[in-house]
Amino acid sequence: MSGQAVWITGASSGIGAALARAYAKRGCRLILSGRNQAALSEVAAQCGGDPLILPFDAADFAAAVAAADKAWAWSGGVDVLVNNAGISQRSLAVDTDFSVYQKMIDIDLLGPICLTQALLKRMVARKTGQIVMISSLAGKVGSPLRTAYCAAKHGLIGYADALRIELAGHGISVIGVTPGSIRTDVSRNAITADGSTRGVSDEAIDTGIDPDEFAERMLAAIDAGEREVAIAEHGMEKWIAEVRRTPEEMFDKMIANFQSGYAAKMGVAEQ
Repeated sequence: MSGQAVWITGASSGIGAALARAYAKRGCRLILSGRNQAALSEVAAQCGGDPLILPFDAADFAAAVAAADKAWAWSGGVDVLVNNAGISQRSLAVDTDFSVYQKMIDIDLLGPICLTQALLKRMVARKTGQIVMISSLAGKVGSPLRTAYCAAKHGLIGYADALRIELAGHGISVIGVTPGSIRTDVSRNAITADGSTRGVSDEAIDTGIDPDEFAERMLAAIDAGEREVAIAEHGMEKWIAEVRRTPEEMFDKMIANFQSGYAAKMGVAEQ
């Protein structure tokens, strides 16, 4: 991957920062995005190689499109897009204000979709690329206190699965990643019923997988050709990862069905 341009969102801490370090070890040219420019600069210093820092809010769709133009121009293209930015939730549905659902969908679902769509035509024209969607095990099975989060993360997996089928003939791979508990501030930064920040962590998160270990395992799985990557260690999480994993055979059959002329049968012209 040496010399490839890798764009990571949510790169200021946690999984995003760990992925930046992991890709840097491979000699990649990094583009780092998030809301906190100072934190992004710290991560850039850890990685070396003079990464491009493009700060923006994941829910600011106009800013995302503008950042996509800058990222593409800087590197002459984006080889790998890692959609990692997101927030979590801890509140009962019965108590949760609708605005929390709107915020979660904007950040965790529409944000990644917006950024991907902003690059898609250019990636298709190049006939090469890789799109990585960092979802969650909560994107494969419903989890209490996370109705908004689950809705967004399930949506992200659905988008990734459908996109993979459409792009298979264009030399672009799409990888859905479903982490379990990773030792980050995700629970501490989660929003509650009224949209305020929770401020405390969970035991499962505090005893979870180290982010740098997660990053190495994720890249190793992608290297091995996995299109859905589940990484979890806790008993229930590990069980969920195993029983809700989509069979590779299903991916292949869906792709074969699409490539047999499905779009034309539906009256849609392929590019």
